[in-house]
Amino acid sequence: QEQLVESGGGLVQAGDSLRLSCAASGRTFSSYAMGWFRQAPGKEREFVAAINWKATYTEYTDSVEGRFTISRDNYKNTGFLQMNSLKPEDTAVYFCASGRITTTQAADYLYWGQGTQVTVSS
Repeated sequence: QEQLVESGGGLVQAGDSLRLSCAASGRTFSSYAMGWFRQAPGKEREFVAAINWKATYTEYTDSVEGRFTISRDNYKNTGFLQMNSLKPEDTAVYFCASGRITTTQAADYLYWGQGTQVTVSS
């Protein structure tokens, strides 16, 4: 069983940066893909970014391409989402997830964190 815990969220102004972390406590993280998703109030959970287990492949949703960077440190069992040039529309609860394949589909991920709130004011 893998447990994921996100941290690093907060309240920032438009144009600021935040770095989210995802700490894993199980034995599968370093061999599984990792994804970040977000859910804004009244909206469905949406894909943000994904990275394969070797960190040789990444994928982003169009709205964050060039502003967000996903990375991981398998020795520390931790994943990251660096978010730059934040916009009010980035406001959401951000979740990290891990699974066997690198995918944009939430249903394909096996383990999820509890989420961390990111609020961007204009």
